[in-house]
Amino acid sequence: MQNVTDKVVLITGASSGIGEATARRLAGEGAIVLLGARRTDRLEKIVREIRAAGGAAEYRSLDVTDAGSVGDFVEFGRQKFGRVDVLFNNAGVMPLSPLNALKMDEWNRIIDVNIKGVLHGIAAALPVMEAQGAGHIINTASTGAHAVGPSCAVYCASKYAVRAITEGLRQEMAKIRVTLISPGVTETELGHDITDQMAKDFVNDLRSISLSPDAIASAVLYVVAQPAEVDVSEMIVRPASSVGHAF
Repeated sequence: MQNVTDKVVLITGASSGIGEATARRLAGEGAIVLLGARRTDRLEKIVREIRAAGGAAEYRSLDVTDAGSVGDFVEFGRQKFGRVDVLFNNAGVMPLSPLNALKMDEWNRIIDVNIKGVLHGIAAALPVMEAQGAGHIINTASTGAHAVGPSCAVYCASKYAVRAITEGLRQEMAKIRVTLISPGVTETELGHDITDQMAKDFVNDLRSISLSPDAIASAVLYVVAQPAEVDVSEMIVRPASSVGHAF
């Protein structure tokens, strides 16, 4: 796609799921992708396969809970490729549990990754994009940013926060595009760390109607490929079989 070719796209949470699928899809359309995550063995394999297919890709170890790590990630992309066209703040966790389980360590992990991780990405990318006079920040929320379910209170709160942050950023920006992607139930590793059995059963039931990560990658491709004067502010992508379902 003409508007995707040679764009420098940085992706967090890129070692699996939506991040991996998006990296492969955008690279296949001619983008230059920089993948970030903690599992560098996975990143190395993905990058190797993207290159073997003719794409351009690099990877770097990344912990989105560490502002310095995120800053280094963005600066690596800027120095390596000369600019940063797109930052896809995609890393997230979903250890669901009812509030009376009092899993405060898991609550803090959700806040650190899902909210602070997005803010760290924005803080690192904005100065670069403002200096360039252009850029695009895409944040992954969830249908959980639009509805709340049992065992989902803290997770949904984090995604409501991402939605609010994204909308606030959009209103403040004149030359930088800002997009919120809200996936419905998607077949990813998200939720693999759920320790509460009731919440685990809830997610397993939802997974019976899961989207493929490729469906969300297609949504990201669509918003990135729009002409410079077009900003797709928000997309909600749900399984067709979720009619009547909150998620």
